[in-house]
Amino acid sequence: MKTRSLELVLRTTSILFILLAIVLTVFSLVQYSRQRERYPVGMTIAGVPVGGLTPQEAVDRLLRVYNTPLEIRYGDAVFQMSPEMAGFQMDVESMIAAADQVRKESSFWQGLWNYLWGQNIVRVDIPLRATLSKERLREYLVNEISARYDEPPAPPQPVPGSTTFTPPKPGRMLDVENALLLIEQALRSPTQRRVELVARRALPGRADFKFLEILLQQNVLQMNFDGVIGVYLQDLQSGNEIHFAYDRMQAIPVQPADVVFTAASTIKIPILVAFFIANRKAPLSPRIEARILDMIHLSENPPADDLMNRIDPLRGPLVVTESMRRIGLKNTFIAGYFAPGSPLLARITTPANSRTDVWTDPDPYNQTTPLEMGLLLADLYQCATHGSGSLIAVFPESIDKDICQKMIDFLAEDRIGKLLEAGLPEGTRIAHKHGWVTDVDGVIRNYSDAGLIYTPGGDFVLSVYAYHPVQILDDTANVLFARLASTAYNYYNVPLQP
Repeated sequence: MKTRSLELVLRTTSILFILLAIVLTVFSLVQYSRQRERYPVGMTIAGVPVGGLTPQEAVDRLLRVYNTPLEIRYGDAVFQMSPEMAGFQMDVESMIAAADQVRKESSFWQGLWNYLWGQNIVRVDIPLRATLSKERLREYLVNEISARYDEPPAPPQPVPGSTTFTPPKPGRMLDVENALLLIEQALRSPTQRRVELVARRALPGRADFKFLEILLQQNVLQMNFDGVIGVYLQDLQSGNEIHFAYDRMQAIPVQPADVVFTAASTIKIPILVAFFIANRKAPLSPRIEARILDMIHLSENPPADDLMNRIDPLRGPLVVTESMRRIGLKNTFIAGYFAPGSPLLARITTPANSRTDVWTDPDPYNQTTPLEMGLLLADLYQCATHGSGSLIAVFPESIDKDICQKMIDFLAEDRIGKLLEAGLPEGTRIAHKHGWVTDVDGVIRNYSDAGLIYTPGGDFVLSVYAYHPVQILDDTANVLFARLASTAYNYYNVPLQP
């Protein structure tokens, strides 16, 4: 009886265990079947965990994550940006379809087995599929952020009554290209929704070129110079020009003809150029170089006569004039040698000396205008620097870059420490020729200086001529010319404000 009872108990227990196993299996099967309607644990869509979610729940979570506004920081400003501002749109349908395909293609029985043994984590990520409009984002950055939060640089401004300009102030400008990249990365990230925008230091440009002209004119008027003065400046980088004249402190026109002045020793610049044209690239002897230096550095007249005599013993000055005509300088001429008693070889009429509205008592032997002497120097600069300009175009058999540079080097030997030089910082390179005329009564009525001025902030030509019917004191001329040179130099070399 005991044996039968034991067997019955064992049989009953076994049946119960089998029934329990069946129940558990069925329960697990039902549970797993329900889970297969959801995404497997470990699956992510666009970096967002969707394990255990239905497709609709996954869609809701994706939209909630990726529609969250970005936190934008730019300097001290903090604001939010909706993804819609960049036209950001997710292709939710294709991402859900890809996730469903992974879910449905997995083996039912293998999945059940993994589920039963606790190995049902599936490491699958469906990558983000989304588009945005870089044009809209760029427009937002420029119009909403840059326009509102940038700090534009402040260019220098002229200081009235001085030769200086206020220091420019750097600004802060949004680095739009970098911002495009950072915001796009944030829009495509489910977690990194904060963006720190980068500002680039914006350096100011120069003051408006018009301000330089105004300040130059103010310096002329402040000196109360009641004679005739002509000023020409050319920016050798841009070609921009300043050209004006005053007669008894009243502005006078410089077009269609400029104001004529006695060229004095500045005519030695055309003599130098004409000599090299006539020399046709032949090597210079030490004696000739010495004569050129005496003409430029010492401003002696006999060397100038000697060079013109070598050009043409009879017509040297007129050949110099003809060379200037060929490069378009109609008002610049020398009509006789410097030696006392030299005859006037020709009486030359020009548009400038034909004006009747202004009088500078120009010497019939040599004349020029601020504009033409400035243009001749600018032509030398372009020839030496770029191998271009009228000189090299009209006289290719005589002129090249090296020859133009050699002429500039000769002009750089004119060192007097007065006039334009006096307004420049020590060590500034200036290739120029100065001039003044002491009349027979011992009075100076004409001062002139024209030169190429090389500075760290830019190179320029400055040509200044002044005449007074009574007298120009040396101190007056030095201060006037120096202030003009200093004003121009300061325009190109304003120290940057920290």
